[in-house]
Amino acid sequence: MKFCCWCGEPVVRKIPQQDDRPRFVCERCDVVHYENPKIVTGCLPVWEDRILLCKRSIEPRRGYWTLPAGFMELDETSIEGAIRETWEEATARVEVQGLYSMFNLPHINQVYIMFRSRLLDLDFRPGQESEDVQLFREEDIPWDDLAFTTIRQTLRFYFQDRPSNRYPLRTGNIIRESNGFRFEPGPGDG
Repeated sequence: MKFCCWCGEPVVRKIPQQDDRPRFVCERCDVVHYENPKIVTGCLPVWEDRILLCKRSIEPRRGYWTLPAGFMELDETSIEGAIRETWEEATARVEVQGLYSMFNLPHINQVYIMFRSRLLDLDFRPGQESEDVQLFREEDIPWDDLAFTTIRQTLRFYFQDRPSNRYPLRTGNIIRESNGFRFEPGPGDG
């Protein structure tokens, strides 16, 4: 950020009074410009014993598989965003069954929210951001070709929970390390 969106003057990065971290501050009108994490929302679409995955046709991670998900838009709820993203990426219609996983990614300032969902029919095809969409049984999941750690962890939890048919909210942090990523479980997910 270079200029204040309120008055147009240049901003400086400094710690405002009674704050504990640097912020963009306009020294002319005293507006503090806060930066907040982006929310990614999506679905874990299930049909019987299979999961719908999308093969990405865009960067980042083009050519890798993922669950349908993307950034929330203004004026929508997290569930509306998850349903929209599932339609945009897989032209799939789903019924959301509940919040399933929420992961913090502090290294890129994102929070992932995934909803367990039931496919309403098998009338799906690749959307604009996907080159392929397929249903996978657990043994056929392309684990080495999954796009994101958040997706891998969501699927691991799902297949762990499926035998009991109990799906608690799964939480945690994805921490970037020099050799990759580490999952740090949230309360109750140790």
